[in-house]
Amino acid sequence: MKTFTLVSSAVVLLLLAGCSTETSAPQKKAEEKPPEPVTGRQALQQMYIAARGWAADIQPVRITSILLAEVKAEPGKAAAWEALFVSASQNKARAYTYSVVEGEGNLHKGVFAGFDQSYSIGAAKPFPMAAIKVDSDQAYQTALKKGADYDKKNPGKPIIFLLEANNKFPDVSWRVIWGETAGTSNFSIFVDASTGGYLETIH
Repeated sequence: MKTFTLVSSAVVLLLLAGCSTETSAPQKKAEEKPPEPVTGRQALQQMYIAARGWAADIQPVRITSILLAEVKAEPGKAAAWEALFVSASQNKARAYTYSVVEGEGNLHKGVFAGFDQSYSIGAAKPFPMAAIKVDSDQAYQTALKKGADYDKKNPGKPIIFLLEANNKFPDVSWRVIWGETAGTSNFSIFVDASTGGYLETIH
């Protein structure tokens, strides 16, 4: 009987040790997904929330996409965006950036605020957040229909986005730009950010 009891106890202890080892074993960390680009409105929303801490009456003036080589581009999306907000009560403007990765210069992952700067209304003017009913990926699809021939002739050409209100159109508009900057581009298409309709082609 004693032998049987000792054997049984030994078996129970071994089983308990096995369970204990399984539970205490460190679990493998889930593989981190590579950073993914975001739409302009997604990035702007994040920057707007942060900028409200600077001034409650802020309105965006413009938002532009930033090309980053380390993140694979997707139609209508970018790895980083920069927005300029203005506060009428302070008569000042401040730029914010949103990035999905750390970048060169002053580009940091998440939202990062710039310094206050003076502001005077020129060609671009502030607009309410509610004016943006059409996101950058939707604007891209509209622009691609009109610029299909140019896009086919220039495969792989970088595309950037600029959202602003100006005197050319009644509503806020997306400018879909084939090229690395608006100044060096020879082809871009304007899309209404409220209705999603085609506005104009510049080439």
